[in-house]
Formats: sequence, structure tokens, C-alpha cells
Amino acid sequence: MNGSTEHASPSIPSASAPAYSAATLAVHGDDALNSSTDVAPALHVSTTFRYKENPGELVPVSDYELANGEPGAPPTSDSYIYSRLAAPNTSRLEAILSKLIGAPSLTYSSGLSAFHALLVWTHPSIVAIGDGYHGCHGVLKIYQKLTNCRIVDVHDPSSWSGKDEDGKSWALGKGDLVHLETPLNPTGEAYEIEKYAGWAHERGAVLSVDATFAPPPLQDPFAWGADFVMHSGTKYFGGHSDMLCGVISVGKKREGWEKDYWGMFQERLFLGAVMGSMEGWLGVRSLRTLELRVVRQSQNAEKIVQWLHGLVSGDNGDADAELVKKTVERVQHSSLQVKQNSWIEKQMPNGHGPVFAIWMKDQELAKRLPSKLHLFHHATSLGGVESLIEWRRMSDDTVDPRVLRVSVGVENWEDLKEDLRSAFKALLESK
Repeated sequence: MNGSTEHASPSIPSASAPAYSAATLAVHGDDALNSSTDVAPALHVSTTFRYKENPGELVPVSDYELANGEPGAPPTSDSYIYSRLAAPNTSRLEAILSKLIGAPSLTYSSGLSAFHALLVWTHPSIVAIGDGYHGCHGVLKIYQKLTNCRIVDVHDPSSWSGKDEDGKSWALGKGDLVHLETPLNPTGEAYEIEKYAGWAHERGAVLSVDATFAPPPLQDPFAWGADFVMHSGTKYFGGHSDMLCGVISVGKKREGWEKDYWGMFQERLFLGAVMGSMEGWLGVRSLRTLELRVVRQSQNAEKIVQWLHGLVSGDNGDADAELVKKTVERVQHSSLQVKQNSWIEKQMPNGHGPVFAIWMKDQELAKRLPSKLHLFHHATSLGGVESLIEWRRMSDDTVDPRVLRVSVGVENWEDLKEDLRSAFKALLESK
């Protein structure tokens, strides 16, 4: 099918209607696009669409913004032109994401292509960034090669200004980008978004937040001052380890946000970093169960983290504690920061991210532990329904070789705990 049916019905409730939860929006956020009796949306594979037969109704691509109406609103089914501009499955996915995230959202072929698009649009002279996903640093290095932008430490505002060798002063300011990843890859630890928003905005810069590790309903960066929110939709939005996706959402509190949305919409046409129709269809399928999956994964992760941390830091002398203490140095996760940081539970009121880090006693133990596990796949990426563990040096050579990144799935948490306990035991026995 090529999406040539007429206008959609019924529409999703307006702003004056009751506020719906993430679980409800994930199922009904695209109701405005229902133009047939299908309950499960069809997969549209066409890349090109016929123009309207009436010459008076022809709208050039340059006027597409006006034809499409409000930023984030899906196109009518008879306004598709070419899939690099918009396509039925990706438009449906963006409609749901815009409702879930609470801001107009654009999809891209991957998380890195989304970050690249954000850099191209904002075109900063200075970018403040910290630790986190090495892929974003790789994209930023390419951008730096083309623009000679400065890269400064997002956690140290004193590094945001200085003087050149010739004595000329420079400072992060209007048009520049402060990019914060929280929770952090690979540790799952969190940073206070509101604090970084204040640092950015008092200088006239914009704040982008990579919220991949805490998707809705766990965290809403816009509530704490973010101007743009980025997700690698490959992870939790996809949720089944079978699609690539990137998302940029444009906050509506910033002056000129409509220009931001339409500017990125138009630039995506020329960057060519669009999702395929199959990936868009898979994304719609996956978002239906987003809250079910993410809440379960979050709860599982927190229970496992608390169990491991209690064994490493406690002194109860039981058998599990002896097993873990001989192999594990420490555990990192945002749930372990709560006692020292009162803002965390306000920022993530519905649970902590499902990813955490285990620091083993040495590199050899870190390399060997995954081979002793049965329910955790030793693989990169994260966010799927299955639990994964990765000796992180396999894909990121900037990470300490003792670190294991754990992505918790939807399995029974006690089964996962027993799998880890047995693996620690096997590790000691084989050593």
C-alpha cells in the first residue's frame, strides 16, 4: 500500500483533554493516522508517491512546512512525495514519539546520525561534552575537522573560556552547544540536568541531553531545562535488537523552536539520514510495549544492583558475599547515588536506567565472567528484552579494561541473580 487513502480519523485527544500516561500514548499516540480498519498498521514499502491529480492542489517541496502545519504533526496520507522527505511508517513512529516525549520529534537512521544532524543544525563554535558514548565523540571529531570547533569539558565550566596563543579571548556563548549524557554510558550514573541547563543558558548556549539510558517514562529532560533531547532509538525504543534508529526532539520552551524543527526537517532531506520503512514499522510495533518493558527492566536492574552492591560493600560473611568480594571491586548505577543526591529521584521519579557497570578486580576476570553466564548474552548494544553483558573494551578502548557493562532485560530478576551468582562461583573455581 502507498498511503493514498484520505484524511485520518479519529484524532488523538487535544491539549484540553485528560493527560494520558506513557503506556496509553504509546498505543494511541498515532490514532490520528488511522485511516483504515487495520488494528496493526501496514508496512508501506514505496519510496515514491503520486502527486495529486488536481493542479490547484499541488504543493512544492519548498512550501512543505506550511502544508504540514504544526511541527511534529504527521502529514496527511495524500501529501507524501518521496520517502527521504517523509513516509507513512516513519511518520507514524514520529507521531507516537512526539506524544511520548512531549515535543516534536524527528527520526534518523541511527543515534549517531541524529547527533550529527544536531551539530549540523546548531553549528556551534564550541561544544561542551563529557564522558559517555564513544560514538558521539567520533562524530564530534569529524565535525571538528570540518569546522575547527573547540571541545571543552561539560563538567568544568572554567574550561568554557580562555585565550588563544595569540592572546585573543574566547568563551562558550550564544550559538554554542552543551551536550550532556545522562544516565551515562557505560556506568548508568546520572547528572543533574537542571544544573547544566543553568550553566548553558546563562551563557546563551543550548543544552542537548542524550537520554538514551532513561527513556520515557523514566526521565523527562525537558522538565529540567533541556532544549534538545537525543535518543539512540536502536536501544529502548526498538527494544528487540533488530532495528537502527536515532531521534532528536525539539523543546518548545526555547524561542525559535519552530525554526529549529523545520530547519532540521529540511536538512534531513539533504543529509539523507532517514529511517527505512521497515525500521519505521518495527519502531511502531516496539513502542506499543515501551513502558511495560522499560519499567520491568528498570526494576530488575535496581534489584540486581542493590544485591551486588550489598555483597561488595557489606560484611555479613555469607557465601554469596565471599564469592562476589573475591571478584568484584565495585558497582556503578544511578540508584547508588540517591543518598548523596536528592535531585535524582525528582529527575527520575519512575525508576532508574536498566544499565549499570561492574568493576572486576582485574582485566582477566572481566574478560572471563561473560563466558560463565547463561542468561546474559555477551554482546554489545543494549535496551533489548534480553539481558546483555559486555566486556566494554571490546567496543570502546577508552574504558577501563576491568569494566563490564550490563544491560538488564525483562527476564525474572531472581533467575538473572542466580545466573550471576553461579558465574562468580564458576569464575573462582576455574581460576
